[in-house]
Amino acid sequence: MQYSPAAEPASPAVDRRLLVSYDNYAAAQRAVDTLSDAGFPVENSAIIGSDLRLEETVTGRLTNGRAALTGLISGAVFGLIVGMFLGLFTSTTTSFFGLVLWSILWGAIAGAAFGFVGHAFTGGTRDFSSRSSIVAGRYDVLVAAPMLDQAQALLQGGVQPADTVVVQRPPSAGPATSSSVPPVTAPVTPPPAVSGDTAPQEDLRTDEERAEDSLDRDARVREIRDEEARDEAGLSRGHRM
Repeated sequence: MQYSPAAEPASPAVDRRLLVSYDNYAAAQRAVDTLSDAGFPVENSAIIGSDLRLEETVTGRLTNGRAALTGLISGAVFGLIVGMFLGLFTSTTTSFFGLVLWSILWGAIAGAAFGFVGHAFTGGTRDFSSRSSIVAGRYDVLVAAPMLDQAQALLQGGVQPADTVVVQRPPSAGPATSSSVPPVTAPVTPPPAVSGDTAPQEDLRTDEERAEDSLDRDARVREIRDEEARDEAGLSRGHRM
């Protein structure tokens, strides 16, 4: 019998509710640590970051010389690792240290060359060094719904981090409660229709009625034209006589 991954039963979704929200990850981490120290089963909790954004911190100006220096250090470290690995296969201590030194030297030279050339080819489009990180605007601590009261009691009894609570309930906190139901607004009564000659009137006739009216107008037009033709014919006969 062939194994099919689709035949496995799907794990039920965990109903998690909001315990507390903070504007930084350290506060959310301390809250979960407080629950863990109190014996709470933290495997039923989660930290969810929302409103993600990319932050790039500029660390300084980058020139060809600095790029070469950075590549030199990286190459030297790489050469040290390679040299120590190859030195394990040598028979004497002198050859071991000699191989390590030569690896560091050539790694530094190669790293400096690659760093210089790589930055020179950018053409000055990025003359700065930076450090990037992804941060969230809000960190929500969620726990399983049946354990919400227990977690609230433990968190209130422990040492709470002094950070700002930014929201009351995230969208992923589970089904909406009575406090999150939006208020019911009264229906808006439409304004009365404006009467007068200038107010447009809606044609409520059906398509069949409009078609019959069009046929009647066409028939009347034909009758008028026939009468006019007969009158013109009679006048022309009178002139000939």
